[in-house]
Amino acid sequence: MSDLEDLTRLMEADRWIEKVRAQGDNLPESQELETLEHELNQLAERLRSLEAERGPTRDAFNEAADQAATLRARRDELEARLASASAPARELSAMHHELENLNSRLSTAEDVEVGLLLELEPMDEAADAIRASAQPLVRRRRELQEAIRELTSSLVEERTSLLAQRGEIAARVSAPLRKRYEEAMARAGISGAACVDADRCDGCRIALSPLDRDRFRSLPDGEFLNCSSCGRILITC
Repeated sequence: MSDLEDLTRLMEADRWIEKVRAQGDNLPESQELETLEHELNQLAERLRSLEAERGPTRDAFNEAADQAATLRARRDELEARLASASAPARELSAMHHELENLNSRLSTAEDVEVGLLLELEPMDEAADAIRASAQPLVRRRRELQEAIRELTSSLVEERTSLLAQRGEIAARVSAPLRKRYEEAMARAGISGAACVDADRCDGCRIALSPLDRDRFRSLPDGEFLNCSSCGRILITC
């Protein structure tokens, strides 16, 4: 096999390895996941803002509810004692007076409790709506994460196999030419060689100068010219 054929195979191997790497970096699933994460973060921020807004109202409601429950328990206790009618008249009169006062205070506390509940209701509904809209996004996120793991694993296996094959191909290239190729690849990236297509280097897509074009066409077999723009070894494909 000639140097040109070995060099062409090495260039193609490196270009294919780069395609696999780029595919892993640009998975549609990863792009969708990024968009979805942004949407979930926005929903989480709205929920945090809503929680901060309703926090004081929720605390006030809980306080009012506790106060009403305490008053209600005391009222029930007094009503039970009055129903037994076993206490002295003076004590019964005091209990009646306390019961009237309790009922007034309980009415006020229950009004406050109901008012705060009415304030909380639309906030709770808004929070429920945010959570409901987040649920399908969370499910889709799990699906995408699993798909990305599987695809990434597959691409890693493919790239590992390609790199092993690349090593075998590179070993067939003569040592001086391989060193020249690797140096060009280190400078230009992706591969160390490029095809001449319509008098252009297909690595950097820059047209060859008239002098380089004539030199390239007149090269004897086994000799190679580097692109004056990107430094890759120019070959005929």
